[in-house]
Amino acid sequence: MPNLSFLTHQPTKIVLVGLNYKDHAKELKMPLPHEPILFLKPPTTLIGPEEHIVYPSQSTRVDYEAELAVIIKDRCKDLEPDEVMEYVEGFTCLNDVTARDIQKRDGQWTRAKSFDTFCPIGPYIVANIDPNKVRIQSFLNGRLKQDSNTSNFIFPVEVLVSFISSVMTLLPGDIIATGTPGGIGAMQRGDIIEIVIEGIGTLRNYVT
Repeated sequence: MPNLSFLTHQPTKIVLVGLNYKDHAKELKMPLPHEPILFLKPPTTLIGPEEHIVYPSQSTRVDYEAELAVIIKDRCKDLEPDEVMEYVEGFTCLNDVTARDIQKRDGQWTRAKSFDTFCPIGPYIVANIDPNKVRIQSFLNGRLKQDSNTSNFIFPVEVLVSFISSVMTLLPGDIIATGTPGGIGAMQRGDIIEIVIEGIGTLRNYVT
C-alpha cells in the first residue's frame, strides 16, 4: 500500500487543471484559456514520498509535472471564491506524471495520466502558506528543471476551487492539482525526481 499516512481522508477523486501558468502557456505557444481546463486522475494513481513511479511498458516517454495540490476539508458545492479557504485543509506537493507519447496518440488525457503510481503526493499538508505566492521547482537527478512561482497562475486557487465546485461536489480528502509551470520534461528508469514547494518541502520519488 502507498505511504499516504499524512492524508486525513481517502480522496474520492483527483481533479487537475490542464493549463494554469502563464509561463507554461508561453512555452507551449498557446493562448491563455478563458476558463480552467479540467481532467481527472483515479485515486489508484496515488503514491507517497520516497516511493516508486513505475514506467509503463506501453510508453516511451514519461514526463514530470510539478504542481501545488489543494486538499479539501469538508463537503462543498457551488462555492464562491471568497468561501473557498473555509473548505481547504491545506496544501502539498504533487507530481502529475504523464505518458506524453500516449497523450499525443490518444488525443485525450485519461490513459496517459492514469497509470498506477502516476500521482506522487506529499510529504506534508501545510495550511499556513499563501498558495498564490510560493516558489515551485522540480529537480531531476539534482538538476533544476522547473522554477516558477504560483504568482504566475492564470487562475488563482480560490477561482479554481470555486469553478470546480460549480461542476462537481467536492468531498473531504479530495485533491485539486493547480497546473504545472514551464520546463516539463522526460524521466528515465533509474531517475530521481523531486518536487519542491516553498513552505511545504520536498516530494522525492524514484522511477523504476
